[in-house]
Amino acid sequence: MNLLVTGGCGFIGSNFIRQRLTESDPLLTKLVNLDQLTYAGNPSNLADLAGDTRYVFVQGDIGDPVLVARLLAEHAIDAVVNFAAESHVDRSIDSPEPFIQTNVVGTLRLLNNARLYWSKLPEPRKNAFRLLHVSTDEVYGTLAPGDPAFTEETPFAPNSPYAASKAASDHLVRAYHHTYGLPVLTTNCSNNYGPYHFPEKLIPLVILNALEGKSLPVYGDGQQIRDWLYVEDHAAAIWLVLRQGRVGETYNIGGLSEKPNIEIVRTICALLDRKSPRSDHQSYAVQITYVTDRPGHDRRYAINCTKLQRELGWNPCESFSTGLEKTVDWYLTHREWAADITARKYARERLGTG
Repeated sequence: MNLLVTGGCGFIGSNFIRQRLTESDPLLTKLVNLDQLTYAGNPSNLADLAGDTRYVFVQGDIGDPVLVARLLAEHAIDAVVNFAAESHVDRSIDSPEPFIQTNVVGTLRLLNNARLYWSKLPEPRKNAFRLLHVSTDEVYGTLAPGDPAFTEETPFAPNSPYAASKAASDHLVRAYHHTYGLPVLTTNCSNNYGPYHFPEKLIPLVILNALEGKSLPVYGDGQQIRDWLYVEDHAAAIWLVLRQGRVGETYNIGGLSEKPNIEIVRTICALLDRKSPRSDHQSYAVQITYVTDRPGHDRRYAINCTKLQRELGWNPCESFSTGLEKTVDWYLTHREWAADITARKYARERLGTG
């Protein structure tokens, strides 16, 4: 298989690429990573793979039809995994347009290129070709405390500009299968966490702020509930769906770990108290600060991944406790990585390019 991964320098994409190349999968001949390197794309996430002859990095936009067409043909691509997306809800509230450009227009152009390329493939390769689109549980909206978890049949009800842009892209993927027969798959995941997570997201933000003596901001009452999925479990599920999933289907991927945000923050504080205590021996929990809630903040997400478990035999390998401890350990030993990300982020914002 020659694989094109879009957005592979981001958090989930880089973990997927590392997993594929370090596991020495005999199915994989070449992996081409196309990434525009916007604020969340970081080539240092994959610096250790630079010597792998199977790995090709190309800086560029999924919305560039000439570039994408060339990469598909030049590398004889057999499958595409689309991670490329703007993904931070707060940023989408501040400025929705980049989310529409990347998540909707970019996905549309990627689909167009893939369809034209696929339509000209010889029959055996045409039958084997796949495009897997990586999406989110946020397209389903929000749940009340007693509501059943989201299934693949849950109607879309996005509540943020980010979620709306991902819902639109999901609909485009479905339409390209229904209208043109393009062999697509879609995955909708719950909240990911793990190594290489961009520092503005909840778990890395809390870890790094705690270590730097900063406040640990918690929106509202902190009772917003999310289902947490360790990123390496997510990457393994995507690879399984790409190889064995039924064409045209959607698969929910969840971590089976519903937790309120305040519990996440307090658990991180307890882990850091044990692994890297404050000099004054107080708990990091004293740094917790409640802040004004995000506009339109969804109260609860929960994923029912029974379809994936039943059809493809997938289950997460990490519990929340084991996954979170691994994540804290990783950030404790990769302080320079996080400091470099933060420095570059603020340098861009001072220049007005963030």
